[in-house]
Formats: sequence, structure tokens, C-alpha cells
Amino acid sequence: MELHRPVVSVYTVPTDAPEADGTLAWDSTTVVICEVSAGDATGTGWTYGPAAVGDFLTAELAPLVEGMSALDIPAAHDAMCRSVRNAGRPGIASCAISALDIALWDLKARLLELPLARLLGVRRERVPVYGSGGFTTYHDTHLAAQLNGWVHGQHIPRVKIKVGEGWGREVARDLHRVRAARQVIGPDAELYVDANGAYTRKQAVRVGHALAEHGVGWFEEPVSSDDLTGLRLVRDAVVCDVTAGEYGFDLPYFARMIAAGAVDCLQVDATRCGGLTEFLRAAALAHAHGLEVSAHCAPHAHAAAAASLPNVRHLEWFHDHVRIEDMFFDGALDPTGGTVRPVQGVGHGLTLRTQEVAEYRVS
Repeated sequence: MELHRPVVSVYTVPTDAPEADGTLAWDSTTVVICEVSAGDATGTGWTYGPAAVGDFLTAELAPLVEGMSALDIPAAHDAMCRSVRNAGRPGIASCAISALDIALWDLKARLLELPLARLLGVRRERVPVYGSGGFTTYHDTHLAAQLNGWVHGQHIPRVKIKVGEGWGREVARDLHRVRAARQVIGPDAELYVDANGAYTRKQAVRVGHALAEHGVGWFEEPVSSDDLTGLRLVRDAVVCDVTAGEYGFDLPYFARMIAAGAVDCLQVDATRCGGLTEFLRAAALAHAHGLEVSAHCAPHAHAAAAASLPNVRHLEWFHDHVRIEDMFFDGALDPTGGTVRPVQGVGHGLTLRTQEVAEYRVS
């Protein structure tokens, strides 16, 4: 069954409050949605990035896959990857490939009238999630409300906050917020932090020692994810698991990170790395080296594939993306109890609410 030309739409959604992490601030999130059809079925994929991702997808990738077999996803994926040689794979091109690849997997499952998780093969019925937000712009009351909602409201027993404020210039406030978070969630919930590459190497080690006093078990991007040597140095010096990988745009990136011994758990983002096709390959590569993987952001894009993995640790239940995916799609998952169950419906189980979200459309 041949693919019709994919259709792309772009939406920008304001945040519900000012947001920032250690190295960036923002007040809106842009989602690029790709719909691809064959026969009477339509698959939907998406990525988060600039509107230029949509332009690239429409101009470069949509004509390329038109007429290809809807069932032969490896052929379409390979053609897309080869076609961007001169444009450059990392960044906009890889995000565009990702959105279309996710749509192709959804379409194939719908054509076969299967849940996507069943098409891939289920390893686990439920996938653990962790609440993620805790932006550096939040005051203590706002932070407490968000953490309370996850841990005591939805009974999600693991949460993450941002640290590294001002490129690592506010360590005292970082540690104050960690203490406040621990007080809110209690002694039994898992507490994670994400510095978004804000600290220097030795600064990260010092902070890591302080984090251990509060039972922090996950130290994400303590230094830049490009500094593989630095990640390894911090990893060897602290008790927390050191994690990174969200900026991986192709498989060789993950191979380099694993070979450097840079992380205890590899983060992979299917909306950036090349879709579910590359997400599954990265997970297999990590598994071969004794590592677990954690799906970065966009939880509904990852849930079905994560259910198929032997080495998944959890999905990131990221505030911005959960809010958008709940607004934009029917069929959103329920994380109550700390897990989601993606083995239901057909495809990934989500249907775009085109009319309801029209106000956010920018192209």
C-alpha cells in the first residue's frame, strides 16, 4: 500500500508560567505534527522544535516518501537519512525525520489494526514514568504544588527538578530547592535533578556530593553533554547516576557516549534522534553495553516503543509536553500510580483534535 504525501502542521503553545532551566529560558513551545496516509488509515507523528522543522519536512522529506510502501519503514527511514547528507543530519533534519518516522509506525499499526506496542512486541504492559518540571523560575510555593501533584496526587514516586540556575552561578539556591523538594516529596520518593550542562567539571562534583546528602539518585547533564570526558569524570566521582543523551540526533552519537563510559543511564529522544526506528536501535546498543535507557520528553511518542524494551528505566513525564499532548490528542495516557499502559487501541492510540487546537496553529 503506497504512501500519500505527508501533511505538516505547526503549532505554538504559550507556557502556563515563565520557564527556565540552567542554561535557557522560554515562554512557549512549538510542536510540528506530521500526518501520513495510506488507504483509509492515517498515522500521526510529531516533534518539538522550530517551525523550520515543518518547512524542511514539507519541502525535502514529504516528496521523497510519497509512493513508497507504507509497510516498509526501514526503506523510508534509510531514504530520508541518505537524503539529508548535504543539509546535515543533526538538528532540524533529524527532528523532521523523527516526526515522519513516528507517523509511519503509527500508520503501519493502524493498517494492521494493532496497538503499536503489540506490533513491536510487548515486553511489559506498564512503563514507569517520572514527573519532570521544577523549573528554576518557580518560587517555592509553585514548586511544592507541582511536586505534591505528582507524588501525593497522582502517586508518581519519582520526580525531577531543574538546577544549575544562571549557568551554575546560583548553587546556594539550587541546593535550597533540592532541600525543599525533598521535604515536599518525603523520604521514600526518588528525587532527580537536571543541570542542563550548566556546571563546570569540579563544580559538578562538589554539587554532586551535596546532592547525595538529600538522596538524589539522578544527576542529568551535570556538565555539557558534548563533554564526554567531563561526564565520565563526574560519573566516577559522585554517587548519583549520571545521565545524558537527549541531544543525540543519530546512532553514532550514542555509540560515542557509551564508548566514553559517560553515563549510567542513556537518555534517548525519539522526536530528535530519527524516530522510533533509531530509538529502538539506540536502546539495543545500550542494552549490549549493560545500560538502561530513559525516554526523554514527549512521553506519548515513546510509550508504545518503551513497552517493547528489556532495558527501559522510565519515561519522562515532562510538564510542557504532557500539557500539550493532553490538549492536542484524544487518547492521552494516565500516569496515576507511576506507570502508563500503552497497550490499547490501534496505533499509538492518539487522535489529533484538529479543530480544538486550531487557535495555536502558526503554519
